[in-house]
Amino acid sequence: MSFFAGIPEAAPIEVFHMNNLYLQDTSANKVNLTIGAYRTEEGKPWVLPVVHNAEDPQVALANDESLNHEYLPVLGFDAFSKAATALVLGEDNPAIAEGRLMPVTALVLGEDNPAIAEGRNFEYNPAIAEGRAFGIQCLSGTGSLRLGAEFLHSQCKMDVVYVSKPTWGNHKLVFKTAGFKEVRDYTYWDATNRRVDIEGLIKDLEAAPERAVVILHGCAHNPTGMDPTQEQWKQICEVVKAKKLFTFFDIAYQGVEMVVAQSFAKNFGLYNERVGNLTIVVNDKSTIAGIKSQASLCVRANWSNPPAHGARIVHKVLTTPALRQEWFDCIKAMSSRIKEMRAALKGHLESLVNHGLTSELNTTGMRPRTPGTWTHITQQIGMFSYTGLNPDQCDQLIQKHKVYLLRDGRINLCGLNTKNVE
Repeated sequence: MSFFAGIPEAAPIEVFHMNNLYLQDTSANKVNLTIGAYRTEEGKPWVLPVVHNAEDPQVALANDESLNHEYLPVLGFDAFSKAATALVLGEDNPAIAEGRLMPVTALVLGEDNPAIAEGRNFEYNPAIAEGRAFGIQCLSGTGSLRLGAEFLHSQCKMDVVYVSKPTWGNHKLVFKTAGFKEVRDYTYWDATNRRVDIEGLIKDLEAAPERAVVILHGCAHNPTGMDPTQEQWKQICEVVKAKKLFTFFDIAYQGVEMVVAQSFAKNFGLYNERVGNLTIVVNDKSTIAGIKSQASLCVRANWSNPPAHGARIVHKVLTTPALRQEWFDCIKAMSSRIKEMRAALKGHLESLVNHGLTSELNTTGMRPRTPGTWTHITQQIGMFSYTGLNPDQCDQLIQKHKVYLLRDGRINLCGLNTKNVE
């Protein structure tokens, strides 16, 4: 008898399963809105020019004789982690020193966003200058989450985590396998009004037990693409502090102990290099030595040492002014195309004749348009849109129209272009 007899077959991971179905489909008109990866107008993956330039011998990375393929330290390439931590928490940008914005926020929200222009953005975080923040190189965002979850469970004895409803499909699995006894939902999405249900969110956090971990999406919430307003963020922070909850998210607030999971997959296009960083912010820097030593054991038991190549690319770009500016330009190019596709999709849906309801003219002599409102598509940010489509509608799009998406209605707008958006 086999030791492996009786192991049940697990359900397929939806996002990869749907992507495989798309790849197997022979239709010439198929559309892939599944995997969260950037695509060009031609529907092709994009290797960022700045990544090519960072690898070019003239930039010295490819021709640097001091580089080798020896193991990195257990906690990774320290220069990369320092650059990544400075990126997310802020360093010496004058606008940061004046308490007006954080650099990553400017990229995400856009330089012309009223929140930045009016000085309503996040306050400067002095954790780096005071030596209270450090980074650990991990295997992309998933590895950063896993290391953070395992550390919080094993060393801080935290057993309860709250995730938004809905949330990224891997959050629950990561925390369950890291040993958390309870993975609870907190209200996030108002499906009727297609907005953040801040009342329900606050109510659920107020009911959370002390020392519960709360996963917060700092920007471009996955899958909804809809973020709290600045005022709503303040409400969330007040509850977190009052209830003594522990935040696990990607944008820092002054004075809060927290961990930040960073991924450099989407923003650098380094999907298969698995470049990530776990930033840890503490109130008392004397605790850092103990944290690092215990985190080293967690890393040792998981991947032992992280890969070097992708981290070297990110470090080179972030610490070379000309390359860093070129990266900013690449980010803007990607975000601009996504915004264009949001506007195009919204406009098309608002003008589309909905033959699925009726083919008869209405009392105004016009055919009925798609029901409901589609303004949420352009109100959302990031790569994804939570369309509001139900599973049956998604199945119809897949089976009849060969438009592949997740059954909760989430789509990757990068899969759209001017040729297929209609």
